[in-house]
Amino acid sequence: MTSSASVRASVDPTHSDALRADRQRVLDSDLTGAALRAALCGVVDGWLTERLAAVDGVALVAVGGYGRREPAPGSDLDLVLVHNGRHDVKTIADGLWYPIWDAGVGLDHSVRTLAEALAVARDDLKAALGLLDARHVAGDPALTEQLRIAVLGAWRRDARRRLPELRAAGESRARRQGELAFLLEPDLKEARGGLRDVHAMTAAAAAWVTDAPAERVRAAADRLLDVRGELHRVLARPTDRLVLQEQQPVALRLGYADADDLMRDVYAAGRTIAYAADETWRRVEAALRPARRWRSGKEPQRRPLADGVVEQAGEVVLARDAHPAREPALVLRVAAAAAQAELPIAPHALDRLANESAPLPEPWPRHALDALVALLGAGPGLVPVIEALDQAGILGRLLPEWERVRCKPQRNAVHRFTVDRHLIEAAVQAADLTRKVSRPDLLLLGALLHDIGKGWPGDHTDAGVAVLPQIATRLGVGARDVEVLVTLVRNHLLLPESATRRDLDDPATVRAVADVVGDRATLDLLHALTVADALATGPAAWGDWKAGLVADLVARTAAALQGEPPPPADQLDERQRALAEAGELAVDVVDDQVTVVAPDRPGLLWRWAGVLALHRLTIRAATATAHGPMAVTVFDVTPRFGSAPDWDLLRADVRRAYDDALPLAARLAERERAYAGEVAHVVPPLVLWVDGASDVASVVEVRAHDAVGLLHRLTRALADARLDVRAARMSTLGAEVVDAFYVVDSDGGLVEDVQRREEIERALLTACRSAA
Repeated sequence: MTSSASVRASVDPTHSDALRADRQRVLDSDLTGAALRAALCGVVDGWLTERLAAVDGVALVAVGGYGRREPAPGSDLDLVLVHNGRHDVKTIADGLWYPIWDAGVGLDHSVRTLAEALAVARDDLKAALGLLDARHVAGDPALTEQLRIAVLGAWRRDARRRLPELRAAGESRARRQGELAFLLEPDLKEARGGLRDVHAMTAAAAAWVTDAPAERVRAAADRLLDVRGELHRVLARPTDRLVLQEQQPVALRLGYADADDLMRDVYAAGRTIAYAADETWRRVEAALRPARRWRSGKEPQRRPLADGVVEQAGEVVLARDAHPAREPALVLRVAAAAAQAELPIAPHALDRLANESAPLPEPWPRHALDALVALLGAGPGLVPVIEALDQAGILGRLLPEWERVRCKPQRNAVHRFTVDRHLIEAAVQAADLTRKVSRPDLLLLGALLHDIGKGWPGDHTDAGVAVLPQIATRLGVGARDVEVLVTLVRNHLLLPESATRRDLDDPATVRAVADVVGDRATLDLLHALTVADALATGPAAWGDWKAGLVADLVARTAAALQGEPPPPADQLDERQRALAEAGELAVDVVDDQVTVVAPDRPGLLWRWAGVLALHRLTIRAATATAHGPMAVTVFDVTPRFGSAPDWDLLRADVRRAYDDALPLAARLAERERAYAGEVAHVVPPLVLWVDGASDVASVVEVRAHDAVGLLHRLTRALADARLDVRAARMSTLGAEVVDAFYVVDSDGGLVEDVQRREEIERALLTACRSAA
């Protein structure tokens, strides 16, 4: 018997050289997309055909991606050598495999008889899926055809077992990888809406229980394949995850203006595929469901849902006397009924609505606006229905401005959705809050439109305020209600920013909010919109701490609107007063609040901030109060990495810091080096003076990239500038911070001198940059 080593030695090295050179010429060419894939297939097909010419009883079969003619530059070749029992098949296989490896091409290979291939496919879903894409490359074509017929026959016979297994595999993959359309760094193959879902739909169609993927799905898949191919070329290695730093070079290779344009197409493709996959699996489920016999041959019962809208067999369809061309608002009634019943719109009904619906008059009639509000108030059922309208091209006709935000990326870790999906999720969250407001219709419309300005250049709030009156008026909203919606859009960030960046005990904070909202009804609407917006943004945007601050601000503002005097600022509770009156250095911890009491001396705030940072605590708010000769500093904190520190060690470090026996700067620099990751791009820090935000202090705001010990450096810079920090509010937004300090000068007055302010600004900017 010939050994593998001798077989390899006997292989003509020019064979692998030719394959390597031909593939490299293709990769170095200007070809992209389908042309690149076709050229790669052509090179390998031609090379393999030459190697296996005129051999009986053996067939070389391409499977998987190579079988579908979809190779990416870094993809393995998926090959099966099928034979009829020839004894020399191993020698033949080695003569193929070794030159491929020597050419530097990845290879996923197997050698099987027809019976062996069928047995593997019967027990292994992945192998079965690969063989469904079998394509003859070289050798005996009759053997390949026998394999194809046998594999497809077995797949169809076993459909009731294999298709649920295939669906479960896809659902498990989606849970692991997330949804391609909403990921900052999506996996083009494995994520929900990725290429694997297209393969699964094709496999379902091969079982003859549903249609093959439509042309628009194939086009979406081709777009992902194009991107995947250029990603392999840019990195010169196989990968399916489109990470942030590779999006721009891939975009430029494919002719996009920038990475955002690329990602909009990627997200749109993912949504098209995911929507089609959902529809496919509904069809599969219906096909595999045991047949029901209807008495007297009657069709399934039709249940009325709304005027012109009925439910039949678990789907929403049009009534027999419904005419989309005569009833422009019918599409909205269908959508509202489907969302409220949490049922899908039947494809044929959706097609009729897309192709036959007459345009709505402008402004919309009242019943059309009512139907839109009913749709928005449906809760979770809104999401799939809006997606159906979007995929059918209906949503863009109802709301032309939607195209500007459709699939628009939001490039920060706080947002988990694209702009359009965020707006829909905000409406879903708002639906749960409609009982808390007197005008639920305005709340739902405000949720849908609060970020619509992100489709235009410049500040999204300003842009939204500019376009909103036109949109709302077209929808049939009255002039006074349009003014309320404009107020909501203009100020949709007012409550969270004021609550987290301003001192709620300062009357100026409450007065500023009350002046903006004007009345209790608008305040309630703004509060509900704030909650809905934050919940739709993601878990990093909302928590008990922020919710409590916003609720406190709303309660104070409501009292001010009713003419009630503000509650007295009770700076210290009984426990804190008792500690101060004891006259000793003490650290008290209650839940997420840390109180440090010490004999007063300059620089306490920066010392305590440094100690808390050393012990991995993030400070969200700080208030400094004098009680006789004692300084009481109260911090709201959260553990940086989830677990609370050793409080006894923290107390010991507070004592050492007070006695100047703790090298805070050196320890914090060491900690920062240990935790700092490489950041390719950091926007320069900014210092702002917020005049009018307080009656008793000057407010200086610092916006910067977050870093270990940043607050310590900032408060030390303020202390070195001879400023007294009365209160501080910290907001961490992803990797960025907005810290607001209420300060008075050394004489107790406001900081108003321009040169003095510039001096302080320089000191704060230096503190920020020392973290870089």
